[in-house]
Amino acid sequence: MTPRLILASSSPRRRDLLAQIGVIPDDIRSPDIDEVPRKGELPRPYAERMASEKALAVPRAEGEVILAGDTTVAVGRRILPQAASEADVSSFLRLLSGRRHRVYSCISVIDATGNQRTRCAASQVRFKQLSAEEIAAYAASGEGIGKAGGYAIQGRAAGLIDFLSGSHSGVVGLPLYETRGLLKAAGIALG
Repeated sequence: MTPRLILASSSPRRRDLLAQIGVIPDDIRSPDIDEVPRKGELPRPYAERMASEKALAVPRAEGEVILAGDTTVAVGRRILPQAASEADVSSFLRLLSGRRHRVYSCISVIDATGNQRTRCAASQVRFKQLSAEEIAAYAASGEGIGKAGGYAIQGRAAGLIDFLSGSHSGVVGLPLYETRGLLKAAGIALG
């Protein structure tokens, strides 16, 4: 019997990315967890913990596989949260302008037997030196609101990024290479 795939995320980007590798979730169940970093927690362990906790937070019936993910943007040891406003987007872009930062995109899969595996893709991204006008225009577009680090690489921000090393799909929200491997190991049919 083929296991049912449950996506523990309401992100339309994650659904679209899964479709790129021929995977359509059987159900979507959004986790409700506290996403505040622990005191002194570093970005990569934070992203790994978030992916793992999101997977564990949704109910899993017999024969179901859970897939959860987390994307964390970090400047050094500082974790940039999801931008809640245009002011957040502007502040984040001023910080990111002209410098490299890391994006940790972690996934966690709980297979049909209850075994959990977590993988993480680390990418480096650099924005060009941004003018005040470019920052204001991007913030006003609203695209960065609700996004980790205040930007969406798959949208208008793509024209402002002059360097990427790592997983483009991971920066969008789901590292497809790692995801494909874990889903295959969990018995999910891939297109």
